[in-house]
Amino acid sequence: MPRVLNYLLSASLLLAICSHADAATKKKKSVSKNTADDSSSAPIFDENGAPVVRAASVYVIEAKTGQVLYQKNAGERRAPASTQKLLTALIIAEAGNLDEPVRVEQIDTEVEPVKLGFKAGEIYTRRELLQVLLVHSTNDVARCLARDNAGSVEAFAGRMNRKAAELGMFESHFVNPNGLPAPAQYSTARDMSRIAQAAYANRTIRGIVATKTLAFRYADGHVRTFENTNRVLKSYPYCNGMKTGYTEAAGKCLIASGNYGGRDIIAVVLGDKTSTIWKDAYHLLAWGLSI
Repeated sequence: MPRVLNYLLSASLLLAICSHADAATKKKKSVSKNTADDSSSAPIFDENGAPVVRAASVYVIEAKTGQVLYQKNAGERRAPASTQKLLTALIIAEAGNLDEPVRVEQIDTEVEPVKLGFKAGEIYTRRELLQVLLVHSTNDVARCLARDNAGSVEAFAGRMNRKAAELGMFESHFVNPNGLPAPAQYSTARDMSRIAQAAYANRTIRGIVATKTLAFRYADGHVRTFENTNRVLKSYPYCNGMKTGYTEAAGKCLIASGNYGGRDIIAVVLGDKTSTIWKDAYHLLAWGLSI
């Protein structure tokens, strides 16, 4: 699809993506329609034809080949927040036996802030936990899966770093499975694209990250519906994943993937703001699918 038609088609979708932007930010300043902060404005392109975005670090690749389409501060070390749950999920998915039961331990529940709220002694399958991990980004579930896989969070972090090295991620170090802030935990947009590419090639993960709404059944029988935290997935028809992230240290982060006409694109966006993260990721993804 030609780039102009692509953006004309998606103009209304962009409004939906940005409609939930931080209300406080909107009240604090009035933004010109010519700036990248205006949710209704057309994208601004740089001299190479790529959309201008506000994120601190960006890396856009063709998912099948790894061809680099765009980069901005791609080698800068940053906190990746919950986008690193893709690495956690990849290790769990590749270990297999996803329909085997997992018993929740008390230590799994001792984490904040985003939690599933399960209780010690409850039993779920690995697949059920993997689904809610990626759709709702639950930190307690990440700890539970990590402990089940390696015996402890610390041992699982070792597996994360070995897997990262295997993927060629030489500017990354992980100490927990959920992306909560830690002094020795960091990655780069380039390295995170390698996780994303491997996760995109995994059929189990690719299916889960494309899930817009998940009905999760707790051990006591009650069901809770979770909306995917990825607003681009819900508002842009060619987006098919992948993972959000946020901490105060990391800022807003998003790895977004999409497919159109046989072309598969992954856009890694790290260190963005609440008011621009969805629009930035959307523009990069739509641009990558249209060139």
